Amino acid sequence: MENEVRFYLDTSIWLDFFEKRDEPDFPKGTWAKNLIRKIINDNNEIIFSDANMLELINNSYSQFEIEEFLSNLKEIIICIEATEKEIGKAKDLAQKRDIPKHDVLHALIARDNSAILIDLDAHFKKLTDIITSHTPKEFI
Repeated sequence: MENEVRFYLDTSIWLDFFEKRDEPDFPKGTWAKNLIRKIINDNNEIIFSDANMLELINNSYSQFEIEEFLSNLKEIIICIEATEKEIGKAKDLAQKRDIPKHDVLHALIARDNSAILIDLDAHFKKLTDIITSHTPKEFI
């Protein structure tokens, strides 16, 4: 268990997975599915935060639906809550860098939990001083 790798998936990756959001020449739903399968097969972990939960709820998923799905992944999911310090820093950096607050918060949570941040969002390029982000494709 000591060598487990932790991943943190941006909410858009969860949405790609849930909604099978493949596009021509951009199979992001398939990448998300394959990444989660690989994390399971490699006995690694996924950090799932309250920020992910709120964003999914804001995208018309019920808390029940989300919790039911996560229960199928209970061996690899670690649920955490963002700290007040992370939330405050996210608000500050979001304003200074003109980035959505949740994206900054995801980067901070991933960094503070020693997780590899997975995303497909250009906003994370403005946060390389906090964490280096990766695409799902890099790990499958």
